[in-house]
Amino acid sequence: MWDRIEPLMPADPVRGRRWADHRRTLEAIAWKYRTSSPWRDLPDELGSFKTAHKRLIRWAVDGTWERILAAVLAAADADDNLDWTVSVDSTVVRAHQHAAGARKKGRPAQSSPATTPSDAPAAD
Repeated sequence: MWDRIEPLMPADPVRGRRWADHRRTLEAIAWKYRTSSPWRDLPDELGSFKTAHKRLIRWAVDGTWERILAAVLAAADADDNLDWTVSVDSTVVRAHQHAAGARKKGRPAQSSPATTPSDAPAAD
């Protein structure tokens, strides 16, 4: 897989230091999302969490992730090896009572402003 991805990775910057190994950075990003751990818990052998996080954001902005996804999907489609797995989350999120328009303590409920009729002709 790395042979397909490597040519799509950004080149080292013209000015400044060389970037850390892209392969190790990809492993760090994959580890973070696979384990759902905070960035700061990244194992030392995967490099600095700051480097991995900054690179993740930079690659999202410059379109690297889109190019990688397109190339991997094209290769899988050419091999007739394209299969989709869909995961649906059924988590329920409830709004706090104040977000739902509940009356706040000590304040009277505010009425909505009066509606004024329009001069436009009525719709048929």
